[in-house]
Amino acid sequence: MSKKKLPSRTKDFNDWYNTVVVRADLADYGPARGTMIVKPYGWTLWENMQQALDRRFKETGHVNAGFPMFIPKSFIDREASHVEGFSPELAVVTIGGGKQLEEPLVVRPTSETIIGHTYSKWIKSYRDLPILINLWNSVVRWELRTKLFLRTLEFWWQEGHTAHATYEQAQEETIQMLEVYIDFARNEAAIPPFFGRKSNSEKFPGADVTYSIEAMMGDKKALQAGTSHNLGQNFSKAFDIQYLDHNNEMQYCWTTSWGLSTRFIGAMIMTHGDDQGLIMPPRLAPHQAVLTPIYKDDDQKSTVMDSVASVSAELMDQGIRVKVDDREGFTPGHKFNYWELRGVPVRIEIGPKDVANQSVALARRDVLGREGKSIVPQESVASAVNDLLIDIQHSLLERATHFRDSNTSEPRDYVHFKEIVANGFAFAWWCGGETCETAIKNETKATSRCIPDSGLGDEDGKCIYCGEMSTDKVYFARSY
Repeated sequence: MSKKKLPSRTKDFNDWYNTVVVRADLADYGPARGTMIVKPYGWTLWENMQQALDRRFKETGHVNAGFPMFIPKSFIDREASHVEGFSPELAVVTIGGGKQLEEPLVVRPTSETIIGHTYSKWIKSYRDLPILINLWNSVVRWELRTKLFLRTLEFWWQEGHTAHATYEQAQEETIQMLEVYIDFARNEAAIPPFFGRKSNSEKFPGADVTYSIEAMMGDKKALQAGTSHNLGQNFSKAFDIQYLDHNNEMQYCWTTSWGLSTRFIGAMIMTHGDDQGLIMPPRLAPHQAVLTPIYKDDDQKSTVMDSVASVSAELMDQGIRVKVDDREGFTPGHKFNYWELRGVPVRIEIGPKDVANQSVALARRDVLGREGKSIVPQESVASAVNDLLIDIQHSLLERATHFRDSNTSEPRDYVHFKEIVANGFAFAWWCGGETCETAIKNETKATSRCIPDSGLGDEDGKCIYCGEMSTDKVYFARSY
């Protein structure tokens, strides 16, 4: 590991982010422009996210399946707004096996079209509904400006696709999955998102309505961290997804889709990290604790490593993900910095004095220096570490919530609005007109992030830009 200090998060957030992703061994740049190699440490984090999400999906009745990554280009062309939205980002295969293909194939940018084609074959009767399927895969979108985890040509995600008999059922599904993402963000990643529906200009191509969770990053920009779409009957009509209802009449299905990707790793980095590197939320961290033995000679090593083995076994018995750093040729200080950069929530130090005193030293990653250190009896180390992990998880959420709320304001007027979105979130009335929305974007670089569907009661107000009366209050921010 390089001994060079990380760039300052405060002075150059972009450089800090790019550097910490690579030096913390989360990812590396692929040989093709805009591609990403996810390293084992980053992939383990993604696996932990997968498990937390997959459990929630299955609890809500969804099952996993696999679909082809190659999609006939004609499928993309069948839904007008879909093709318009995705055409600039498509990767198209025209040659296969050394021969020109009769029909070009699109490398999967998302799966609504091939799902639509398939559901039209699977669904015949109301008895076949609902279909509740989730996919774990990668997709390709030919992005011009790329950034590890946040925006790459290929990225990994889950995408849910469901079909229902009624609009109401589809809408219930859409909101349910939005709530799954909110719960995951708060309780697993310690990220408190704002959430609501997207404006018409910001919704998913082919959706009737899109809902999103929007997180505030450490530089006070927004990141769309997950989306849930009510597709209405747009894809059903494009792909002829029909069913025979109770009255023996043919009806078009109502469909949804929803997704969360590896960009969420970027969200965790930018929400919780500091000038020393990553700070991992304990519930998702690849290693929840790292055990660092400290000794000077072979006699001390033997004694210390016996204690390390005992403590490690006790932690693992309690389900704590622990890593023993017994690498030779590295000083304890080097190891401390190494795991600090990687954001391991708790460091456990065991030296000869700790063995003699039958104790261990604990250091929490989210509180640096003496304030974050404590000494506990070895016999109670498992319960102490477990309590500490719970407290760190809570503290990270509390810290992120305070940061979000402290940097979100309601503007008095448009001048004040511009001041707010230059360095935070604005919660402002908007008339719903695309003209105002576009003007705000052009003049401030801020976009509408989401429109909360509740909490305003019968209130109304004047659009922050044009002054017309409005019933919608919107979060605006500059974004990734």
